[in-house]
Amino acid sequence: MEINKLVDLNNLRTAPQLSNSQEKKLLEELEANIFNADWITIGIMAPYDNSAIEALRSIAKKYASIKFQNLDSLHADGCVFLKANQKTGNVFVRTENGLGEGILITCQYDEDAKKSNTFGPLPLDFFT
Repeated sequence: MEINKLVDLNNLRTAPQLSNSQEKKLLEELEANIFNADWITIGIMAPYDNSAIEALRSIAKKYASIKFQNLDSLHADGCVFLKANQKTGNVFVRTENGLGEGILITCQYDEDAKKSNTFGPLPLDFFT
């Protein structure tokens, strides 16, 4: 399957390997959505808690307006799902088996008339 737009990721369980040109195209499209949103939520499916936390840190490092607290206190055994909310700064991680691997970004809006959109899964190293 060819990946040229964010919509091409919609039916995937696990993030695909992407070329540099694919990453660049997807990042441009994603950033247009992120910068238009009022806030984002992030879901990260990873084989270990440290992998999920590192992926979240890479997002926060790339975007100064996205900050999270108490990441060092997070822990879960085995495969994990991490959920982070930019608006509240809250981050939770739990053990969850049977998931794929990757980052899901949901653009949220204060107005109910605007529907949230989820993009991904993106590779765990997408924002590095």
